[in-house]
Amino acid sequence: MGKKVFNVDEGMVGGAFLSHAVEAGGTIYISGMVPIDTRTGAFIQDDIRAATTLVLEQLKSVVEESGSHMENVVKVNVYLRDMEDFSAMNEIYQSFFPKNPPARTTLEVQKIVADLPIEIEAVAFTRTLPAA
Repeated sequence: MGKKVFNVDEGMVGGAFLSHAVEAGGTIYISGMVPIDTRTGAFIQDDIRAATTLVLEQLKSVVEESGSHMENVVKVNVYLRDMEDFSAMNEIYQSFFPKNPPARTTLEVQKIVADLPIEIEAVAFTRTLPAA
């Protein structure tokens, strides 16, 4: 069984050599997204709400470009520079996953590239799963 690589052509940058997502066996593995405004190249470093919104919008773009939907996201890992940002991040996060949220791990990490406040990675299915 092969794999399919997805790279979103909307200017997502960051300097890292990676694929935005890889699909294998009906599962999509989405690389960590960081708050870099792709229109300007500016980093969002000091506003966790704006940073979280931008990262989740990027994640949504990658999920949809790879043929899936946010409802098919089953696992999310959130890396925060400061766990004090958890509440603000969680409020924005809930708006992207309003019902049946995916399993999630949230960790405070010492260093995210360019000292950014957040990075989010995810796993999704390519097709709609039957209702539980």
